[in-house]
Amino acid sequence: MAIVVVGAVFVDIKGFPDDVYVPTGRNAGRVETVHGGVGRNVAEDIANVELRPRFVSMVDDTASGAEVLHKLQKHKVDTEYVLERPDGMGIWLAVFDNTGDLAGSISKRPNMDPLIELLDETGDDIFRDADSIVVEVDMDKEIIKRIFRYAEKYGKKVYGVVSNMAIASQRRDFLQSVDCFVCNLQEAGILFVSDFTQMTPEELVEELYQRVVKAQIPAMVVTMGSRGAAYAALSGERGFSPPEHVNVRDTSGAGDAFCAGVAIGMTYGKTLAESVKIGTHLAASVIMISESTCPRFLPRELGLDIEAGE
Repeated sequence: MAIVVVGAVFVDIKGFPDDVYVPTGRNAGRVETVHGGVGRNVAEDIANVELRPRFVSMVDDTASGAEVLHKLQKHKVDTEYVLERPDGMGIWLAVFDNTGDLAGSISKRPNMDPLIELLDETGDDIFRDADSIVVEVDMDKEIIKRIFRYAEKYGKKVYGVVSNMAIASQRRDFLQSVDCFVCNLQEAGILFVSDFTQMTPEELVEELYQRVVKAQIPAMVVTMGSRGAAYAALSGERGFSPPEHVNVRDTSGAGDAFCAGVAIGMTYGKTLAESVKIGTHLAASVIMISESTCPRFLPRELGLDIEAGE
């Protein structure tokens, strides 16, 4: 049927300086407002590979929420299970420096509790025919528990992504139930209470393998920004995928596109190494543009032997 994505919707307010960014100064520049949220971005990224994901989430019961739904539907995301509720969306306020890297941000998270009742009432319909599940592991514990319950019931693979590692790091038991967990270097440091920033990619690969074995996380991928991505699995598979060198305009959303690529690859028969390469390609396509999601690709452009959705 489709990949099911469960996560939040945010409105992203992003500021870009016209010149060198001064953290404590008044910076002239431009401000853009775009649809965001890790789950929403991943769902749209999957749709932009001409697949037809099902999105389980919430939006505001306002014109802004209706606009989010319209855009997702235009990209052919199944929004049947997106609830419209007051204060159903979060807000992400971010400032980028003159190189396109994130300089600082503040986020207001939405209350996702209404999803608990939705999953209790319609979870079988949502997950029974899913190809796989992508989930934000830092959502409410009761939501996550229900998702894993349905995944086990129907034998579905689960791929984890995170929007707030400070919360996700308190749920290490959940990470033992995902088939692959994707995060960035800073988030990995929070999870493992370590500083990996000075490691070479080769050093990180071996360190990551030791960590996933000790923590019993089935597989994990850590993005290293312009240095590529390291991956390791309990099976012993591990390695490094170099970056694709492109002109950077805006790095927001690149990690979400990377996760979407990994999930797509692993869902449709690719190895972990091959899936990481797909994620790398989608992430590179995002940082070249101001949008938070990738442009359109056909599955065969990513080496996928599957038909594009109708």
